[in-house]
Amino acid sequence: MSAESSSGYIKHHLQNLQVCSTDNGWVWNTMENMECQGNFWTFNVDTIFFAVLLGGLFLWFFRRIAKKASQGVPTKTQALVELVYDFVDSNVKDTFHGKSNLIAPLGLTIFVWVLLMNTMDLIPVDWLPMAAAAVGIDYLKVVPTTDVNATFAMSISVFILIVFFSIKIKGIGGFTKELTLNPFNHWSAVLFNFMLEGVALLAKPVSLSLRLFGNMYAGELIFILIALMYAGTFDSAGGAALGIFGGLLHFVWAVFHILVIALQAFIFMMLTIVYLSLAHEDH
Repeated sequence: MSAESSSGYIKHHLQNLQVCSTDNGWVWNTMENMECQGNFWTFNVDTIFFAVLLGGLFLWFFRRIAKKASQGVPTKTQALVELVYDFVDSNVKDTFHGKSNLIAPLGLTIFVWVLLMNTMDLIPVDWLPMAAAAVGIDYLKVVPTTDVNATFAMSISVFILIVFFSIKIKGIGGFTKELTLNPFNHWSAVLFNFMLEGVALLAKPVSLSLRLFGNMYAGELIFILIALMYAGTFDSAGGAALGIFGGLLHFVWAVFHILVIALQAFIFMMLTIVYLSLAHEDH
């Protein structure tokens, strides 16, 4: 495979399916039409579709299991759901020191939803894009968490909750004092304190989103690079050997990547709980 075709293969897999508003109305991006690039009113349709689909799958599955739950010997599926619930609940109880009926359900939703979106990374990179190409769709990214817009949207939602609970627990005056009289409790240091605390506050959603995006994007890129090793290489003995090695390497990376997938979902959940716990602390 030439360098140009390899570069085109990578760019193709990293391009979202988009729809945007132009002077000619709403248009889809295709290989011939890339008007959506740089357009402000652009929606990554594949990210939205798979995120909503997996979120709906999570709600439907857990509701179905909850309705069929029994107090006797649980089924394997019920035992799995209870294991996930107990895992999240124990972490919330150990980390969150306030009183709120929202935190545990929020933690469960974040953990399972992010885990499902991350797990899409284990599907071979060419399967769904090739299926989409068969019905005339040029681009398709199937891992929502490899889209920085999705991870920022989730982190901004967490940021809004942080500000909301900070004002609710401490009041507007208490929240303002926290930003202006900490760490130096003197009127002359108000501006300096506000700069420090403002940066620390804004760093929470930024780090939350970029950590998840960076790890998942890097993992997806490695899968794409490995796929290049066995894409169209079975035309000779050397190519076949390289292809077999690429397939083995793909399996090894997938096994290792399972740890990354679960760990990133756990980290996003735990940091959210920690940030909301800090917002509930009334000094």
